[in-house]
Amino acid sequence: MSRREYPLKIVVNEISIQKVVIDPHYEEKHPDISDQVVLDLVRQLDGGEYEPEKVMPSGFSYFVEEALKLENKTYRLIWLLKDDEVFIGVVNCYRRD
Repeated sequence: MSRREYPLKIVVNEISIQKVVIDPHYEEKHPDISDQVVLDLVRQLDGGEYEPEKVMPSGFSYFVEEALKLENKTYRLIWLLKDDEVFIGVVNCYRRD
């Protein structure tokens, strides 16, 4: 499966984001989560300042949000930013207990 891109205008870490790129990896173990759920979770990042879990020499910074809420359910979202780019990449998403 290939990555899917969606236009989305939010600001994260003072960066104006223009799109979200979703890796379909999450679907393998979490078919109950849709791209729409992922997009709704990403929208919750708007206006926030986040510290990366890991920064790679390639310019990618990886982030983990442990407790995003949507419709009384808690989700973990693993996402990334790349230096000088205007997208958020979603690496994985799943429900938490």
